[in-house]
Amino acid sequence: MQILETFAPPITAEHLSDADIMAAIELFFLTNKGLPAHLIDVATHDGIVQLTGITDNLLASERAEEIALAVRGVRGVVNELVISTPDLPNDELYRAVTQALNDDPATTDYNVACRVAEGVVTPVGVVQSRAEQHLVLRVLRGVRGVRRLIADELTIRWGEIQNSDEEISTQIRELLAWDIRVFSNELVVRTNDQVVHLSGTVGTAAERAQVVAVAYQAGAIRVDARDLFVAYWAISGELRREKFAQRSDEDIAQAVRDTFRYDPRVLSYQPVVVVHNGVVTLTGQVSSLRAKQSAECDARHVVGVWSVHNLLKVRTRWFTPDVAVRQAILNALARDPYVSVFDFRVRVANGRAHLDGLVNSHFEQAQAAGVAGGVSGVAEVENSVRVLGSTGFAGPPAAWYPGALRPAAYPNADSTLAGRIRTLFFWSASLHNQDVVVLVENGRATLTGTVDTWLDREQAAFDAYEAGALVVDNDLLLSTDSGL
Repeated sequence: MQILETFAPPITAEHLSDADIMAAIELFFLTNKGLPAHLIDVATHDGIVQLTGITDNLLASERAEEIALAVRGVRGVVNELVISTPDLPNDELYRAVTQALNDDPATTDYNVACRVAEGVVTPVGVVQSRAEQHLVLRVLRGVRGVRRLIADELTIRWGEIQNSDEEISTQIRELLAWDIRVFSNELVVRTNDQVVHLSGTVGTAAERAQVVAVAYQAGAIRVDARDLFVAYWAISGELRREKFAQRSDEDIAQAVRDTFRYDPRVLSYQPVVVVHNGVVTLTGQVSSLRAKQSAECDARHVVGVWSVHNLLKVRTRWFTPDVAVRQAILNALARDPYVSVFDFRVRVANGRAHLDGLVNSHFEQAQAAGVAGGVSGVAEVENSVRVLGSTGFAGPPAAWYPGALRPAAYPNADSTLAGRIRTLFFWSASLHNQDVVVLVENGRATLTGTVDTWLDREQAAFDAYEAGALVVDNDLLLSTDSGL
């Protein structure tokens, strides 16, 4: 049976109560895999969300915060989640975090060591930028058994020649102007002694978080965002049309190159960037699969990019035998908080890794490939990991709207799935006002229509999988009204 669901939220949905927002976040937590939803409590007051309770790893805590930030009506998130992870002996955890930093193609060259005590990890050393510091912490968050990170002794060695305050402000404005995740033109950036002050209004909490991240990326030692507010009216089609006004290929190419300057995985390789009618082609060599993937991701975040042809070649800096690469992948999978409980079969031939096994969700399937792709010596990943039959959202079927958060009666499984997908789109800060049509047949979801950005397109497919779709055919196109 085919059930056609077209997302068209009611006009009255502009007012979102705290109770509705709280219920929507809890729905996302139930739907998204990798989160212990039953252990997380959500409270909302004037759009500010407070998360309390327990997760079993730092990545899950970070993910819960990101999910809440992306929900409509949320103005900010206070994350007070406690990490309760199985105890690991200090020496075992020390070996795991040290191995994680050594196995990552970027952090392997960093002058960073770790101290470990009862699940608390303190990285000690010197890095060259805020981005490198963030990368070290990201790698350590991905180690099972880490309860807390203390970054006080992971210092940044600022260059002898530092940007002036005005140069920092200018770089922030330029980066924001080209970032598809930031729409507002109501932002004021001021810098004083490398402390950046942000003021103005953005449309979503996720957009606000991205603005702050960009400020740090550009060289801020501290960011004061107390006067940067979130308001629903700042989400408008007019702002999006202004953001995606036609750009020249030359300007797009330069913007892509500029983003590479702030990515420690890509910075030293200087990929060749060619743009024709908004289609970016990347050529050259990088030393890891993760660097190749990061370069493509960076390019897709640039305004005006229609598509990316990633022709970068992975050429490792030194030869690593396939047997050593295979063991490094197995070690990485075993220490990952999400997929360590599963059994995987790994084969490696000439740097090409083949993964096989069974997991419970598409999220875990993608996580396994991501973990393998982050190991030094891996040039390509063939992901044959299979997902066990999806049961989707464990709770009752629901079509939730403000003031009416209650289960709806659906006549069959396809209609229930379509309703769940529709609900997630309705509550998504980025998707709720976009032209997305959902067709469901025998558990297979087909998405058609138009969205503004590649991020929106990927998020729509991800949400459909998380809602319980067995297969997602993503036929969404980028809107020509966006200037792409």
